Amino acid sequence: MKTIRINEIFYSIQGESSRIGFPTVFIRLTGCPMRCTYCDTAYAFHQGNQQEIDAIINQVQQYPTKFVTVTGGEPLAQKNCLDLLDQLCDLDYEVSLETGGGIDISPVNAKVKIILDIKTPKSGEAENNFWPNLKQIKPMDEIKFVVADQEDFEWAIQTMHEHQLDQKKILFSPVYNQLEGELLAKWILDHGIEARLQLQLHKILWGEKQGV
Repeated sequence: MKTIRINEIFYSIQGESSRIGFPTVFIRLTGCPMRCTYCDTAYAFHQGNQQEIDAIINQVQQYPTKFVTVTGGEPLAQKNCLDLLDQLCDLDYEVSLETGGGIDISPVNAKVKIILDIKTPKSGEAENNFWPNLKQIKPMDEIKFVVADQEDFEWAIQTMHEHQLDQKKILFSPVYNQLEGELLAKWILDHGIEARLQLQLHKILWGEKQGV
């Protein structure tokens, strides 16, 4: 049986993306090749246990929702993640995948809603963006920029123009406890861009902790 190293599986309110607010099962995989300066899930770098995919799905089925988010760490760093995504889709779950954008997303099941994080300069990982991924983005997918300051924001705007992302679903999120959401909102309005401001609802509700 195929296994995946799992950090945690929990049932909570989706705090990000266009599915914000919906009860969701989160499957957090262990491991990530990136080390973003503002990472809020560093505990997932190494902590976790191998679990069979059937056992993972059995846990998911205990909760009363059809929304499932596979996240990390970087879930695509484990090749068996693709099999997990396939099986969840076959069971008619509405699956989203949160990926750091440094690994090829082309093998991901077409039914999966991809939330692709483009790393900005202040993350320290901008050089590791896998730019061919942008050609793989489907209409239902979303592209996220986590912004630490105005330099990050201007870089994100330039990136949107260079890669013709204006017609894509764009998310802007301020680095938690580093950039005020009100200021990021002002920049979005001043630039007249069609993008969703997200403030990580789960942190507003419960603060910065695991399992939410």
